[in-house]
Amino acid sequence: MLLSALVEATDAVAATRSRLAKVAALAPMLRALAPDEIVPAVGLLTARPRQGRIGVGWRGMAAVADQHAAVATLTVRDVDDALSLLAGAQGPGSVTTRRDALAALAARATTVEWDFLVRVVTGQLRTGALEGVLLDAITTAAERDAATVRRAAMLSGDLGETARIALAEPVEALAEVGLRVGRPVLPMLAGTAASTDDALAQIGGDASVEYKLDGARIQVHRRGDEIAVYTRSLAEITDRVPEIVEVVRALPVHEAILDGETLALDDDGGPRAFQDTMARFGSEADPAIALRPWFFDVLHVDGRDLVDEPLRVRRAELDRIAGPWRMPGEITADAAVAAAISRRALAARHEGVMVKAADSPYTAGRRGKGWLKVKPVLTFDLVVLAVEWGSGRRTGQLSNLHLGARDERGEFGEAGAFVMVGKTFKGLTDDLLRWQTVHFPTIETHRSAWAVHVEPSTVVEIAIDGVQRSTRYPGGVALRFARVKGYRPDKAAREADTIAALRALLPSAADAPA
Repeated sequence: MLLSALVEATDAVAATRSRLAKVAALAPMLRALAPDEIVPAVGLLTARPRQGRIGVGWRGMAAVADQHAAVATLTVRDVDDALSLLAGAQGPGSVTTRRDALAALAARATTVEWDFLVRVVTGQLRTGALEGVLLDAITTAAERDAATVRRAAMLSGDLGETARIALAEPVEALAEVGLRVGRPVLPMLAGTAASTDDALAQIGGDASVEYKLDGARIQVHRRGDEIAVYTRSLAEITDRVPEIVEVVRALPVHEAILDGETLALDDDGGPRAFQDTMARFGSEADPAIALRPWFFDVLHVDGRDLVDEPLRVRRAELDRIAGPWRMPGEITADAAVAAAISRRALAARHEGVMVKAADSPYTAGRRGKGWLKVKPVLTFDLVVLAVEWGSGRRTGQLSNLHLGARDERGEFGEAGAFVMVGKTFKGLTDDLLRWQTVHFPTIETHRSAWAVHVEPSTVVEIAIDGVQRSTRYPGGVALRFARVKGYRPDKAAREADTIAALRALLPSAADAPA
């Protein structure tokens, strides 16, 4: 298939807010793909090439953007081969190899195709063709059962492979996709509640009330002595967390898939800053910062899949195989007990609690009301859109952050784009100031007199006291007393909180300016 067919489909998707119209634009294109084109094409459509990081950013793409083809001849396979070459270029001569490969790709692409590829590589392909829309399009194109397609995607953690199976394999192949030890699963996600009372009321029955840590999500797979540790984005970090590997190796189980969090502790046993935990995942990790795992769920034990079992059953298995490493908490429907657990979590300097329906299955990759997080301070994951140069003692450093929330439904413009909701320079430590002064120019798109405008790819966790109505910002809301808690390198921009979630905090969302 020509790359231009993908470009035309994404343009059609971007031009409409209708989910049905988006699906109608994508399904025929998906159906026309050859089997070996499906995985690469889905990677391009989601701005997550199957090769992962290819070692090229916005500056590298911009440096070779002079000459382009007049006629579309570039195919999906051509692009996939070029990205593989870029991703595999390492060692002496790799800079030249990447430059030459990019130049060759740019010369073969039309202007429109090159713009598309730049947005794919830099993560700025905001067409509204998100996973949910693509799943619907895959279902339509393959004429498969929607629930079966969605379940296969959740359990495989791979949308491209799910599309390939649905479109190119026999009908029964989708139903055969299940948990596989060693293959990471999309994590179950949580909604929010204002208090433990509110959370219990939403759940309406017994709930597991557990500590909520300011840590990093991990998923651990074990088969015998083979152990693999993954982040929430399903990146493998096994070799960087040997202490977690040793904990899991000592558990009385042969096969298991565990879900949990990890956190670095200080000398007093209290939680270190989130950045200290995330630093252990980097290529230059400080081994002096030890990580301690806490597990709160188990999805598989010794040949038995547990995702469809109620949480209370999964908890019992977790107690059996990982009791000393289980997240503190208990099952209750008593508001006083839930509030007491929350107070203990806060006294231990943790973020708050998770309140989970005791009878809920594990719905991988979904955010719903089965799991609710309760934190005394409202926090949202937002995306940095620009950074202003500081003044006074911050002269010469990038300081004030322009913050954006994700416009998931395209209510205020392009679906999947970001709507500015405020600025802040509060909460920035000297270390963070130094880091962002180095980091943001590497993803710069352009400059104004006072600010460096950047690719919307850096997620930052912001604490706020609430929101207020605003005519200054197009989303109709502005943050109140925003301050930086820390950057979230474990999260992609597509996981940022939405403008709808912020508008829901208004006393009456219906009264907010449109």
